Amino acid sequence: MPKMKTNRGAAKRFKVSANGKVLRGKAYKRHILTKKSSKRKRNLRHAGLVSDGDHARARAMLPYL
Repeated sequence: MPKMKTNRGAAKRFKVSANGKVLRGKAYKRHILTKKSSKRKRNLRHAGLVSDGDHARARAMLPYL
């Protein structure tokens, strides 16, 4: 049986924590940052978790991570 392929787009966007949870970067941090508060931008730095509904789909795209 051939090896499974990792979805390369998903590999660049997600990482798996030590407990097996899938981490993602947060949105709204790319441009038009002048009108966003420092607190809001600071909180966007931290990784978020992939939602429960998408967790299985994200893990399927990352078979070896």
